[in-house]
Amino acid sequence: MPLVKRTIEPRHLCHTVLPRNIKNELECVTNISLANVIRQLSSLSKYAEDLFGELFNEAHSFSFRVNSLQERVDRLSISVTQLDPKEEELSLQDITMRKAFRSSTVQDQQLFDRTSLPVPLQETYHTCEQPPPLNILTPYRDDGKEGLKFYTNPSYFFDLWREKMLQDTEDKRKERRKQKVSLEELKSTGSAAFLLFHTAAYECTASWGSVCVCACLCICSCNYVYH
Repeated sequence: MPLVKRTIEPRHLCHTVLPRNIKNELECVTNISLANVIRQLSSLSKYAEDLFGELFNEAHSFSFRVNSLQERVDRLSISVTQLDPKEEELSLQDITMRKAFRSSTVQDQQLFDRTSLPVPLQETYHTCEQPPPLNILTPYRDDGKEGLKFYTNPSYFFDLWREKMLQDTEDKRKERRKQKVSLEELKSTGSAAFLLFHTAAYECTASWGSVCVCACLCICSCNYVYH
């Protein structure tokens, strides 16, 4: 369903009811049509000003980003020209101790806030009809739910996302409990070889992810007695 952002008003030029005491109906319709044409031109001028204002803001934002990028390129070019290829800035022994470069990222938040709505959409929003007063029926409900939420519920998708996140957290917690119980069972049975291998591999994976692959094998006969 397309959302109309700007609508030229009035849409119909000649759709009107003429009074009964009008003698010259043709002249009346002509005057009404001419007045509506002038109103359409006024509405078009208003939205044209708003449209060019948005284009100006977008161009200003784009120009600011380009200038910022150009400044970074200039600083890098100066740093590159000042480097001496014969001078060893960092030895091979210490190169693994330096942390990798990580650029700072800015996360955008509240992109769809009420204040971020364009002016034409705000005008369209204010012309919408109010929802029916179903909240007056809330005290008479036995389940404690709000009556208006059965008609409209803006927080539905947020509540759905929150329930999914809570369910995923609970599933991970149960999985950790199962792993803890299995490790305790291995301790009680005395299987030291598998226990050490599983513990070392789990700790290494938790620390380094897919970068490091660790395998620790220890052969131990805890329950075997030599005679």
